[in-house]
Order: sequence, then structure tokens, then C-alpha cells
Amino acid sequence: MFAELTEINRRPELYEVYTADGLWTDEYIAQRMLEYHVDPDGDIASRSKAKIEAICSTIIQRFSIGAESDVLDLGCGPGLYSTYLARAGAKVTGIDFSENSIRYARAQAEAEGLSIHYLHRDYLTWEAEQKYDLASLIYYDLCALTSEQRKLMLKKIHDLLKPEGHFILDVFSDAMFDAAEEKRTYEFIPGNGFWAGGAHYLFLNGFLYKDERVTLDKYTIIEPDRTRVIYNWLKYFNPQSLTAELEEAGFKVLGIQGDLGGADYDPTSIELAAVAKP
Repeated sequence: MFAELTEINRRPELYEVYTADGLWTDEYIAQRMLEYHVDPDGDIASRSKAKIEAICSTIIQRFSIGAESDVLDLGCGPGLYSTYLARAGAKVTGIDFSENSIRYARAQAEAEGLSIHYLHRDYLTWEAEQKYDLASLIYYDLCALTSEQRKLMLKKIHDLLKPEGHFILDVFSDAMFDAAEEKRTYEFIPGNGFWAGGAHYLFLNGFLYKDERVTLDKYTIIEPDRTRVIYNWLKYFNPQSLTAELEEAGFKVLGIQGDLGGADYDPTSIELAAVAKP
């Protein structure tokens, strides 16, 4: 038991283990994630419906989204942003690793008669067959990638944009990192938890990697017949560090904002956004 508890509380090396796919391939967790995503009033797995509408309205106006627009929504989830952009007339491609989310998104698009091409793919390995006017990576997706994955992803996005195309993304801020603390918690959950439907024990270890501006929430889920460990890594940015990664991939940064709704950058906010072009 001592050895097991020691391993549960062990601080991993940076990006030592990467398990993001477990959030989307475990049937139970994927269903819970979808429930949070489509909650119109929720602000957990996605923004509230009102915030999404405001962001999409800004995007449509700023980038003149219409019938001539080819739009790529990376990490589209259940199509929360793709739907609004397609309603504006755009030809939208949505790509996501979650089969549950893609199935839901396809059903919604079919019900509305929207022109959205949804793909159940890992966007890190997917190869595009066309160029796009606008590519989006919304709701902090970049933060969940390792440093090597971020380099790969940004270079891929750069190469699939048309010469006058644009890339928009949002990320967590350094202010959010500065407010984070290391933690160790333990609880028994009798059932219907986020990570498992049945009774289970949950250990959460939160680690800070200060030099790299990265946090790790390490979840150990112990059920009667199995033990799982989920590593949730998050990278945090300021305008300089985000600009540096985008420029390394070949982008020209057109502006740093407070969010994708066009708010001014606020160094005390938990987020920031960028608009760039190849």
C-alpha cells in the first residue's frame, strides 16, 4: 500500500505521461463531457450559449464570414461554434477526437440542414485536402498540448491556410497560473461521479511547473476492478510567449485581445486571444 500511495503522489517529469485521449475514448467520461459541453448555461467544458453567440457574431463580422468562406473548426466538439458559422453561410469543416461529440454535431447539422463536414479525427495527425480562409482553435485547446505537439499543430495550421487566411485562438493566461496552487485531495465517491459511474476513490494531485508555466492535475481513479490515472496538463501564456510560438510557426500576429469576442487584453484576466495570418 505504501508503494501505491507513493506513486499516486509522485510528481512526474514535465509531459512524462500524456493521457488526453482518455477523456474522449472512455465511453462513460466522453458522455459526461458531452453533457457539460451542450449545457447552454454551463461554463465548464465549454462557454455558455450566450458567450458563444457573442464570440461567433464577432468572428462573422470581423472576417466577413459568408457563402465564399471555407472555415476549419479544430477541436469542434459538438459543433457549438461550427453551427453559428455555418448559419452565416460558410462551408465549415469540424474535426474532433471525440466520437460522441462528432455524432451529436452531425445530428444537429442534419436537423438544421447546415453544410458542415464533420470528421472524427485526431487533428495532430489529420492531413487536410484543401486550404481554408479561417482556422479556429477555440476554448484553450492549445494549452492542453505538449510543447512538441504545439509546434506540430501550429505549423500544420499555418500550412493549411490560404495566403490571405486567418487563424484565431484563445489560451489561458499567466494570471491564471499565478493564482494556481499545488494541492492533494482524496475522496470516496459512492457513484455517478464525473470519472466513473460506480463507487470509486479519487485522488487529485495538482503540480506547478513554474519555469515552464505549466500545471498538471493528476487524477487517480480507483474502482473495484481497475485503476486509472488521467494527466491533465495545461500551458499558460502571456502576449510575448504566445506571439513567440506563433511566429516560430511562421505566423504574423495581427493582434492580442482579451478574448475572441474582441475585448481589450487584460493582464489580470484568466484568458487571452490572438489573431494571426500566415
